Amino acid sequence: MEFCRIIVLLFVGAAAVWPFPVRGGDVGDSRSRFIAGQFLVASPGMADPRFKETVIYMIGHDAKGAMGLVINRPFGSGRLSKMMEGFGINTNGVEAAGDAISLYYGGPVEPGRGFVLHSGDYSGPGVSAISDEVSLTSRLEILDAIAKGEGPRHSLVILGYAGWGAGQLEHEMARDDWTTAPADLGLIFSDDPKSTWERVTKLSGVEL
Repeated sequence: MEFCRIIVLLFVGAAAVWPFPVRGGDVGDSRSRFIAGQFLVASPGMADPRFKETVIYMIGHDAKGAMGLVINRPFGSGRLSKMMEGFGINTNGVEAAGDAISLYYGGPVEPGRGFVLHSGDYSGPGVSAISDEVSLTSRLEILDAIAKGEGPRHSLVILGYAGWGAGQLEHEMARDDWTTAPADLGLIFSDDPKSTWERVTKLSGVEL
């Protein structure tokens, strides 16, 4: 997908798609059947082409449903300055705004919604902590912060998300469409996303 054609979609109506925060017992709690803050990993036999060989970072999961972001499918790249100009953000004097930035496919639901999944070292408007190490932002201010070198150390700009209704994900997991694995910061923000699924699948103990 051409970068300049999709920058205008980012962050439009991106607020409040999940009732944040999701920290606490749902994150990393082995006693919970909910998997917010963990990896959801497509099984080798995944039949749905939208999710084949995907790794999803789960940002919300409770009895009412689940939501996550695919973190290993980049589908376009371009200059941060172009993205900022698309939103009318002045880039004059911001040297870093010319740096290349990649856009990721986050899932098939609402592909016009934009998110920035990032390391927890950034605090600003609209930031929701998913875990101690990972946060989510859907406000344009983070692009300005990244351009100025004041943003998070690690970030992914993502379009769309994966969502499930009540009990739907549990049903898919019961028929072995998915497995889970502990989330890892280095794998979320990997320099080699094409290898992420294989690496996480091995981490989850599934034979390829």
